[in-house]
Amino acid sequence: MKSLFNKKIILSKKGQELIDHYKNMVKNGYYKKDGSFVKNTYETFELKKFEKFILPQFNFFEIKSVLDYGSGGSDWEKKDFINKKSAKDHFNLDTVIKYEPARGLDYLESCDCVICFDVLEHVYLNDLSNILNHIYSYSKKLVVLQVACYEAAALLPTGENAHITQRPPMWWKGFIDNIAIDYPDINTMLFCSTKYSHAELFKTWNNAKYEKQEGYTIKLE
Repeated sequence: MKSLFNKKIILSKKGQELIDHYKNMVKNGYYKKDGSFVKNTYETFELKKFEKFILPQFNFFEIKSVLDYGSGGSDWEKKDFINKKSAKDHFNLDTVIKYEPARGLDYLESCDCVICFDVLEHVYLNDLSNILNHIYSYSKKLVVLQVACYEAAALLPTGENAHITQRPPMWWKGFIDNIAIDYPDINTMLFCSTKYSHAELFKTWNNAKYEKQEGYTIKLE
């Protein structure tokens, strides 16, 4: 399917300022709400918490290439993911591309799956539509999104909470539905974390399926 979106991402002035703030945090560290200072910024591999849900989807859709959109410090090659295997090997992938503007990783390529973990809540509200369209435009089969719906421990250099767009799960589902409808053959898997250790998972969907069903009511699952 031909994308409806120009793949060149254009951010607002505030959106670009936020990337500059994150470049600063990666280089110099950041303060937390409790006043403590953290030197190593966003080094955790958040996807690991959701592995048991994602692996069956990767197998079902025969995912062989992944674009990690907003990858932070995630290491797909390090052999400490599951059972001393790397994440790349665990998910049986041929290719992993990491995209992280705050770390100078700006290469993009269409992949079977685009994953985006712990990113969208950091995006300025007026840029969300562009960012989500950018994500979908690089997917061939599947988009996996995880959004935090709570305050971050981290603070921006401005003193604001790093989760600048905090919204409840149903808000995110509706917002993402409004984007996904223009990519009817792309499947969406959405995790909304209401706490760091708890997430709600919506049933994987694509909009082409809805067009084939009888009747007009689309149930929320």
